[in-house]
Amino acid sequence: MEIIQLFEYEFFRNAFFAAFLMSVSCGLIGTYIVARRMVFISGGITHASFGGVGISYFFGWPPMAGAAVFALVAALTTENLTRKKQIRNDSLIAVMWSLGMAIGIIFIYLTPGYSPNLMSFLFGSIITVTHVDLSLMLALTIVVSLVFILMYRIILYVSFDEQFARTRGIPVMLVNYVLITLVALTIVLSIRVAGIILVLSLLTLPQNTANLFTSSFGKILIWSVIIGFTGALSGLLASYFLNIPSGATIIFSLVLLYLCGRLIRSLLKRKMKS
Repeated sequence: MEIIQLFEYEFFRNAFFAAFLMSVSCGLIGTYIVARRMVFISGGITHASFGGVGISYFFGWPPMAGAAVFALVAALTTENLTRKKQIRNDSLIAVMWSLGMAIGIIFIYLTPGYSPNLMSFLFGSIITVTHVDLSLMLALTIVVSLVFILMYRIILYVSFDEQFARTRGIPVMLVNYVLITLVALTIVLSIRVAGIILVLSLLTLPQNTANLFTSSFGKILIWSVIIGFTGALSGLLASYFLNIPSGATIIFSLVLLYLCGRLIRSLLKRKMKS
């Protein structure tokens, strides 16, 4: 009964809807990231966005807008330079990762007056999600869902075999640029939930948990959304009742689900052998 009563509070309703929308967008985009083995590239984009947060605070702009600009620039630059093979992936990621964090810290330090609380950006705070945040997350979720529904086979081909996709007349470069743009936007809007430090887990843990039981791209998409929402909701409830940070608790819940998945798979394998 107490859980139901939580929905009387606006902040909890906002957090609940944010958890659902985040689970859908991260579940779909994260499956593409894992299939393309772009996890560390996404980490570079995530940390690069912090530079936009710092510059926005310095000039008095909305911090999430600055983060989005930096994330998009980092994502498109990575995709372009990777294709042209002008720089190694690991070197590029290291540069973006370090530069973004350095710029963010420097500009926040230089910001006159009150120094903003960085904890919500670094580790997330889902209970501080606003109606504006929800509107942006809803718009992104709709766009991501439509892209994956309408372009499912194209995304599948591009994710696993670009050469085959080209033989089918698919504009691989355009598809990759569209998807890397959605990756950047998903990362930025998920920062409110899990923070820059932890957001990468939202894009990988549900997918790896689903992958323990199926290798089907379509099934991983669906189960990633379900697992992501289960972890987000359980983490949200635990953080409320235990009075601990919500972002870290959500990630901890997703880790527990992954470990439970590995245990269940191990037990199933033993049962099949016996």
